Amino acid sequence: MQHQDNVIDYSRKWYVMAAVAMGIFLATIDGSIVNVALPTLTRQLGADFPTVQWVVLAYLLTLATLLLSVGRLADMIGKKPIYMVGFVVFTLGSALCGLAPDIHWLIGTRVFQAIGASMVLALGMAIVTEAFPPSERGKALGISGAIVSVGIVLGPTLGGLIIGSLSWRWIFFVNLPVGIVGTLMVLRFVPAIRPRGGQRFDYWGALTLLLSLLALLLGLTLGQRIGFGSAQVLGLIAAWAAFLIAFLLIESRSRQPMIDLQLFQNRLFSINLVTGFITFIAIAGTIILMPFYLENVLGYAPQQVGLMLAVVPVALGLTAPLSGALSDRFGTRPITVSGLAMLAIGYFAVSSLSVGTSGLGYVLRFLPIGLGMGIFQSPNNSAIMGTAPRDRMGIVSGMLALNRTLGQTTGIAVLGAIWASRTFTLAGQSFSGGATSAPALSQVAALHDVFLGVVVLVLVGLGLAIWAVAYERRGRLASKLRNEPAQ
Repeated sequence: MQHQDNVIDYSRKWYVMAAVAMGIFLATIDGSIVNVALPTLTRQLGADFPTVQWVVLAYLLTLATLLLSVGRLADMIGKKPIYMVGFVVFTLGSALCGLAPDIHWLIGTRVFQAIGASMVLALGMAIVTEAFPPSERGKALGISGAIVSVGIVLGPTLGGLIIGSLSWRWIFFVNLPVGIVGTLMVLRFVPAIRPRGGQRFDYWGALTLLLSLLALLLGLTLGQRIGFGSAQVLGLIAAWAAFLIAFLLIESRSRQPMIDLQLFQNRLFSINLVTGFITFIAIAGTIILMPFYLENVLGYAPQQVGLMLAVVPVALGLTAPLSGALSDRFGTRPITVSGLAMLAIGYFAVSSLSVGTSGLGYVLRFLPIGLGMGIFQSPNNSAIMGTAPRDRMGIVSGMLALNRTLGQTTGIAVLGAIWASRTFTLAGQSFSGGATSAPALSQVAALHDVFLGVVVLVLVGLGLAIWAVAYERRGRLASKLRNEPAQ
């Protein structure tokens, strides 16, 4: 795909989609495939579990803190070179992870790998948005969402097969052929669109934002282990607030800010981000709690648990492209409202799980969650990317990726902590083995409380989405009245 005066050639859009899809798939599958290997890494590298967890945490922290800086750089120097460098760094990082001689080297190389992943994930949505005409944006982003779901589903399954038949090193080596082919496809098919010249990078804004995000994510991570009321966690939350305030002050005075705060003056843009954040909190908390319920309470084997957990991402993957295409035809607002309503129904159904729920009962309860997430996500992403000016598409794509990462981190930390606390309260005592060693009835009763809270949270998002529909209609009506000729 060539460019001339930055006019996009849409005739090769599917080649661009294929190139971007490989990057999205790699970065997504790598996040879930490593989780399966943690017990193996504990044994074979002779490390304790808290240390081994940093194989995952180091990747997530690096990813989250770099996404927006990468998006801004791409708006300044172009998306193609950064995306391609990201592919190369991720692929090289995968090789280094597979060759790591000990746990500390592995953690360090995971940081390097995450630097490449941040370049890929921050810009994938922006490149796809530019490659397709606006009339097909929802469909294109829906397909991207389906690819994310495929990666989530295949990660644990593929990881289990690789560890069972080869060694843990191959969960990283398997990335190499895909990374090499993907890099060549990006080089060949992704257009080299020239950004507007004369732009400068906001170093102080980037630094304060990085420190703010790092403090928040560390606070959420440590809060799960040592309690959210501990001095260390409260100090990190205070640091997050202080650096966030400093960042906002810097951005409000900068001629070329890291994030153009005027974007948030668009109420519909802000509502899309907030409702997206709510859904990611809900889905992440669900994913982290369900394995314990399925294994500890219902007694399913790990292989069966993996299959049952696939209900949500499979339903999401099947629905996302369709909802994206429908949003291109009927608009994003009605579709997002429908998705949030379906999510609320699903989470209310999940709040009725019991110690005797059948496998079919589990699937029927979780199916609306997967369908609702698929219906909601594609048009919501399309609406967010549709508000982005051409010279800010990279940073908005980065914000979308960061919104997902922060929502997932918050959901895992906060909902996990609430569930554990409610389990101890309902059991009337604490347990040395943690909440998972409490009586099954207490665990399930705590799940009820958590999911009823999630229902309330999703209903807040649904209320905002309904308000956005009315606001948009009032705006169209007012515009129509202004443009009508006087009688």
